Amino acid sequence: MSNREYDVQTSHGCRAAGHPTRRAESALGGPAGLSGREGASSRLDKPTGPHGRSHAARWAGRPTARYGAVPDDRPRECCGLFGLWGDAEAARHTYFGLYALQHRGQEAAGIAASDGRRLRLHKGPGLVSQVFASPAALEGLPGAAAIGHNRYSTTGASSVRNAQPILIESKRGQLAAAHNGNFVNAAALRRSMEADGSIFQTTTDSEAVLHLVARSRQDALPDAIEESLRQVVGAYAFLFLSPEMLVAVRDPFGWRPLCFGRLGEAPVVASESCALDILQAEYVRSLAPGEMLVVDSGGVHSRRLPAAPRQASCIFEFIYFARPDSRIFGEKADKIRRAFGRRLAEEAPADADIVVAVPDSANTAALGYAERAGLRFEIGLIRNHYVGRTFISPCQHERDVDVRVKFNPVAGVLRGKRVVVVEDSIVRGTTLRKLIRLVRGAGAAEVHVRVSSPPIGCPCFYGIDMSTREELIASEHTVEEIRDFIGADSLRYLSVEGMLGVVPDPAAMCTACFTGDYPTQVPADFHKDPFERSGKASAES
Repeated sequence: MSNREYDVQTSHGCRAAGHPTRRAESALGGPAGLSGREGASSRLDKPTGPHGRSHAARWAGRPTARYGAVPDDRPRECCGLFGLWGDAEAARHTYFGLYALQHRGQEAAGIAASDGRRLRLHKGPGLVSQVFASPAALEGLPGAAAIGHNRYSTTGASSVRNAQPILIESKRGQLAAAHNGNFVNAAALRRSMEADGSIFQTTTDSEAVLHLVARSRQDALPDAIEESLRQVVGAYAFLFLSPEMLVAVRDPFGWRPLCFGRLGEAPVVASESCALDILQAEYVRSLAPGEMLVVDSGGVHSRRLPAAPRQASCIFEFIYFARPDSRIFGEKADKIRRAFGRRLAEEAPADADIVVAVPDSANTAALGYAERAGLRFEIGLIRNHYVGRTFISPCQHERDVDVRVKFNPVAGVLRGKRVVVVEDSIVRGTTLRKLIRLVRGAGAAEVHVRVSSPPIGCPCFYGIDMSTREELIASEHTVEEIRDFIGADSLRYLSVEGMLGVVPDPAAMCTACFTGDYPTQVPADFHKDPFERSGKASAES
């Protein structure tokens, strides 16, 4: 890939020249946060047009879940990957690996397995336990090698045809692929291939790479994969499986995590180390940015793609995506998350009685905050883990029913208390607004919100499902306005400097969603469903 293709675009319509915290700083005369309600004048609560409709009404009424579901106002990541080679129960162990990675994608799951002669595939919509509910599903996947995929769509609609792994047959024979990430040049690649007569079966960016591999004139599969990946720009962790070989590769920027381990003598690769733990496999190391592991009958071989101008590992993996018991980018997520909470307590103390987390992803940061602040950590919100994303309320007219189905306040803990509510991030703010109403309704005297990441003011184009500024409340509103919208007594965010100050290698992290500093050029018309065609795109296969 040429250096020109790696040119950095520093602003993509993000406020304050792409730095979402600068406007808050200039407006408030200090760090990105505000305590107290004095002199608040919120544009979110003022009429915006001739109909007198307020920003608050516009935000509160905006759909926050794709299926009319209980909204989960958090960033969403695309996929979880698992693969292994040389294990007699490859498909079964891949099933357990995907089970441990379920948090990375709940829309679809699939496994492709090799018996050394041919590949077999089983995939479908739903959770891992649903897709493989029948014993026949795993029994139909014999062989000693397999790759698996959990999907959450950040490119392509939520359709059965977009479930992965994707299996093709070409002049090379069978090849299956599973992908985590987003290509920013996917639309241009696909248009070029379609102009040359290529026919696509899915609306994902992942399929374009399989077309490139099939068209490559390179003799060896790893060479064809490398040649193909040199033509894409963006984030990827990829697993490829042929009857004779497994290939795992991480993009040169290192956006998405991928680790290597061993189950006995069998090589294992996974998005997070928690997938190794469930099998009692040994964690060996994280794949380096741009590293390709080739696993075949001759063993494990490592090679490198051309280097990117910088490393850009997604810091949201530490903030939210990864399970706290996982090791990603060579570090324990729990360790970093607690450090975020401790730094937040230093930057944004609160005169309060107890600290409560928005479960479950903010639990670890809340523990760190309470420890450093010298406050008691309490379980003040109980989350119903049995409510899926596809829950549809039979009584949508009832106020806050969607959040009350998912969360319940512990009144005995909250009543009469000054409460610090720790959240890991705020995207739209609608769910947090309802949660604060629940906490106040349970008798809390004060509610102070502390966020263990900076304001998200810029879209992500590398695998997080927030590709437009309109989805982000901090892209248009100050911290003061957001505080008034969610109904908190005070709101403070962790600063960008504070966040980077606790990670081992700050220069190696991508913070584009906070700062607007994009490591690559991004198209002005980027959309998560660029290949959907009106009238026929959403048909289920």
